[in-house]
Amino acid sequence: MNIDSFPSKLLDKAVNEFSKLPGIGKKTALRLVLHLLKQTNEEVYTFGNSIIELKEKVKHCKKCNNISDEDICNICSNKKRNQLIVCVVENIKDVMAIENTQQFKGLYHVLGGIISPMDGIGPSDLKIDSLINKVENDDISELILALSTTMEGDATNYYIFKKLKQYNIKISILARGVAFGDELQYADELTLGRSIINRTIYEQ
Repeated sequence: MNIDSFPSKLLDKAVNEFSKLPGIGKKTALRLVLHLLKQTNEEVYTFGNSIIELKEKVKHCKKCNNISDEDICNICSNKKRNQLIVCVVENIKDVMAIENTQQFKGLYHVLGGIISPMDGIGPSDLKIDSLINKVENDDISELILALSTTMEGDATNYYIFKKLKQYNIKISILARGVAFGDELQYADELTLGRSIINRTIYEQ
């Protein structure tokens, strides 16, 4: 059957919506939709409501910008974490990747991206001002720059360093165990864990 010629407009609509997800083509979308049709109404409602509830109720932590169910995420509110060390990451997936290594026990600051003029993303589009405010007002001894090892990541590291070098704070960067051009989320846990442990002082 030609997947562009559906017997139902409702099926066609559902497949089109699923195919908008990253990495999901029309064939995969059709398979997922047909799978849902085999489920009970209760199971489908549970699936759909979980997405709606996520969109309506999920929050961003007021301290680090990580995803949270509460105003303050469970990492920032954990008194056992080292409050003196902050790891700066590009996105929430990087927080998850670093947490999976179990090698970092400090706090995070999620920028929400990296500086990329080609994509129209500048410093004002990121959570850099709040990072500077955090350094100015909180008792922080070390800032770890854990951005992707790309030209954009390095440019963002340098911009942040220039903004913060006047403050009495240690600024370090991940050891180059993560290959140039890689994103943290794709690094294996052992390599990423070692890069955190063996981090070095940032140099221009």
